[in-house]
Formats: sequence, C-alpha cells, structure tokens
Amino acid sequence: MDYQEAVDYLYSLQMHKIKLGLEAMRGFLDRVGSPEQGLRCVHVAGTNGKGSVSATLVAILGRAGYRAGLYTSPHLSDVRERFRLGDRFIDRESFARLATRIREVLGPDQITFFEFCTALALLWFAESEVDVVVLETGMGGRLDATNVVTPLVSIITSISMDHEAYLGTNLTEVAGEKAGIIKERVPVISSAVVPEAAAVVERTCRERGAALYLLGRDFDFADDPDGSWTWKGQAPPLQRTISGLRCALRGGYQRQNSSVAIAAALLLGQFGFPLEPAAVTAGVAEVSWPGRMEYFQADVVREPGDVGDAGPNQRWYLLDGAHNPDGVQRLVEALVAEFGDRRLVCVWGAMGDKDITTALAAISPVVDRLILTSAPGERAATPERLLACLPPEGRAKADCVGDIRAALARAGAVSGPEDCIVVAGSLYLLGDVRKILRGEVVDG
Repeated sequence: MDYQEAVDYLYSLQMHKIKLGLEAMRGFLDRVGSPEQGLRCVHVAGTNGKGSVSATLVAILGRAGYRAGLYTSPHLSDVRERFRLGDRFIDRESFARLATRIREVLGPDQITFFEFCTALALLWFAESEVDVVVLETGMGGRLDATNVVTPLVSIITSISMDHEAYLGTNLTEVAGEKAGIIKERVPVISSAVVPEAAAVVERTCRERGAALYLLGRDFDFADDPDGSWTWKGQAPPLQRTISGLRCALRGGYQRQNSSVAIAAALLLGQFGFPLEPAAVTAGVAEVSWPGRMEYFQADVVREPGDVGDAGPNQRWYLLDGAHNPDGVQRLVEALVAEFGDRRLVCVWGAMGDKDITTALAAISPVVDRLILTSAPGERAATPERLLACLPPEGRAKADCVGDIRAALARAGAVSGPEDCIVVAGSLYLLGDVRKILRGEVVDG
C-alpha cells in the first residue's frame, strides 16, 4: 500500500466498534516478533491531562539528550500526529510500509482502529531504536490495547467520570480500570487525588508491591512572586527542588500536569536516564501541545461570498480539548483567571454520549455568546440537542449553526478584534476548526 491507501485502510477499520480486551492485541504482536518486549516505556493513564503530561515528559527527555518516542490519541487532523519521535511525526513511507506489513500478517483476521495504531507504533519505535517510549492509553487502562507493555514507570493522571458505558458508573469503578496499568513492582506517579480514585490507586499499588509517588504528598509545586513556579520533591529519589519554572502550556492546571511529568523524568534516573535540572526547565518552557489551551490570532472566518467590511480582519482564538465535566471545569477556571476581562464567544460541539448538561451548565455562565454546532462523526450531538441541555439563561445567548465553518463565521460576526473566540467540547471539533484556522498540524 502507498501512504494514502494505508490511511484509507486504517479508517476502514472504524466500522469495528470500540473493543476493550488484550487477547487480539497480544496474539497479533506475537505474530510480528513481540516488538513491545524490547522497548523501555512509561505508560500513562487517566481521564484528563494524559496528553499534556506525556508531551511534557518527552520534551524534558529530549532536552536531556534522549531519543524519546511518543504515542498518543486522538489526533486533530493527521493520523501521523499519534506517532512521534521527539516533535517529529512518523514519515509517510514508514507508515505505509508498517501498515502494509500489519495488513499482510493479519490476513483475514480483524483488529480495531486503535489496536492497529498501537501495533504500528510499537513496531515503529522498535525499529527506530528509541531510548524510551511514552505510551498513552486510549481508554481506561486494564483492557486498553497499550496495556501489553511492562513499563519502567506508570503514570496515572487525574481521574473523573468519562466513557461510563465502558469504564463504570462511579469513580471507584473508573479508577479500577485506570489502575489496571499498574504492574508488579513498577513504580507509579499519580495525580489522582480525589479520595475515591486515590484509594483505588493506593490499594492497587500495595497489592502489587508498586512504590507510589503521589502529588501533594511526595511531590508538589508552589507559585513564586515573579510568576514562575517551583517543583518540590519530598521523598527520595525525588527529593530535590527545581525553581524558575514557566509553563509553555496555558492554564493554571498545567503546573499540576508538568509536576507529574517532572516527577516521572526524575524517577527515570533510576533506570539509566539521568538528567540535569536545566533539561526540566527547558522542556517545561518549550513543550507544544496543539488544541490544549492553544491561543493564537488568525483571520476571521467569513461565509462564502461574504467579502466583509473595512473593519479588522483578525480575531483571537482559544482552542481547548475540554470534553468531559472535569476538563470543562478546568477550562472554566482558566477562562476566569486568564480571560476574565475579555468578552468571550464560545463555539461548542460535543459527542452525544458525553455529559452534555453538566458541561454546558459550567461553560455557559462565563461566556457572552454561545454558538452551538455539530462536531464531526456519527456520535455527535445536534446543535438542537445541545440547546435543549442548556439552562434557560444559557439558551438566551445561544445560536444553533450546524456547519462548523458557518459557526466560526457567526462567531467572527458577533465578536470584535479584542474579544476571544473559545472553541471546545470535542477534540474532533477542534481538529476541523484548527484546520480551517491554521491548516494541518505540522511536526518539527
């Protein structure tokens, strides 16, 4: 297959619905030489923050001189975003070659889209001779396709309700699925501090003899008067202080995510990856993660045939992947703290299986206008359904515009050059919006 044929084949696998379980994954990897067994990995699970933690950890490791692979999901516009060495995507030739190999080995057998991507990532990292791989789960952990590895370090970020149809109907059940990545005697870094989730993580670590390093107990962070912040490790081998840190990623909560990444980077020193504090400072300051509190200026979007007027042709945009109640709450806190003096116009689209009512109840009071649109995909909620989930005061400032480009045009029409257009609700929505505003996500 050439590259486009490989991409088309991969997307054809989406007809095979989400399937949690490791039997098919392990069976296939056995048939291609078990590439996961030769990799040194950090395995990352959690509800929110996985991507930011993973990207920050890779940035730190790269600054320390290590060749670090990164596997994440979902992607915004190009499937190659899921597979990275440092900040470089997998090249098209390697993608096509490995996809062809997977298809040939599979023969008439079937695996899911995510299983295919995970297998391709493991094969690519193995042949690329990386020093370490940061591997993000897709959903849950216990039965996630990535849970075929035995990592050097496991990370569990904050845990909240999401994907209830697959992971459980209460926080204890969801935490149990996330904690499924914890392996015998493999140390764990965790920012899952909500009591119900923390109890599950701590119990699982005890049962499996895994050392646990917990945010707020074994390491923490503190703001400094000059706007920077300091990371503090209380327990060996994390016992040190790193000052003068500044996050490239916006949002106060990113200090928590960066703190987890720093703890993991320092813990890797026990496994042959020593680093200096300068690598931590530089990595945190330089990490880039598109679609997560991504703030930029771009041309206003206009309807076809609309030549506009003589007014300013630029708008400020903030793109964030908030799509579940906890993520939306973090977005709201960031908007209040960092954009409280700005007029905000929000373009919102969400999947129909999310907790729409809770999310909209949180976002609607802090924005001045709300443009409800339809995110890509068959699971997307219609704008009319979103409107019905709003409280009465939210409906009064909401418009329904099903087409994404038209929704952006409406947002541009009702905003001024000093206002901010916030786009959130679904990473799939962000992918389309970002392509319209900034083009494809590019590597390097």
